[in-house]
Amino acid sequence: MIFDCDGVLVDSERLAIELDIASIRELGWDITEAEVLENFIGRAEHDIHAAIEDRIGRALTDEWHHRWGAEFQRVLAEELEPVPGVHAAVEAVAAMGLASCVASSGSHAKMRRTLGRTGLWDHFAGRIFSASEVARGKPAPDLFLHAAARMGVPPSRCAVVEDSRFGVAGAKAAGMAAVGYAGGITPGHHLTEADVVIKDMTELPDAVTQLLS
Repeated sequence: MIFDCDGVLVDSERLAIELDIASIRELGWDITEAEVLENFIGRAEHDIHAAIEDRIGRALTDEWHHRWGAEFQRVLAEELEPVPGVHAAVEAVAAMGLASCVASSGSHAKMRRTLGRTGLWDHFAGRIFSASEVARGKPAPDLFLHAAARMGVPPSRCAVVEDSRFGVAGAKAAGMAAVGYAGGITPGHHLTEADVVIKDMTELPDAVTQLLS
């Protein structure tokens, strides 16, 4: 069982969107919430920054990176919560005898903070994988294939829980089943390629049983 982190385990996507909009508008791109959802949610940070630079026609400054990072860390420290019901869902998956891990576009440092703050770190310690470990981030399959190899599980026996269209696409490209989590901010049409879509984490054990039976 492979869990995405942001938006699936920790409710960080909501916090990031408002900050993204304000920070990007400072650069002259009058970006909307819909555009952030469409273009950025689920992607690796360096891919997001490359897309911003391509749109504004210049490199992002070190000062911009520093201000964004500092503000995001402040918001996470003050407001971050686990996704509702996710603790029980993760424990239920473990009780089913399924191995689990995290595969995220975020950095290891970021996941150490977010999973630690929300009490989820101990569930996955030693089984946490970042897009920084592979050549290509989501929607490429690299991260999921890397996680499966490290866990010693064939891709065909893996199910991925994702809340973004980029994550679902990566899972399918890796030959894995995909559970789309639509209980957060992701528009429903972004998850149409998932094998099953859930709106509440209480639905996850039944969805996993259905996919891996």
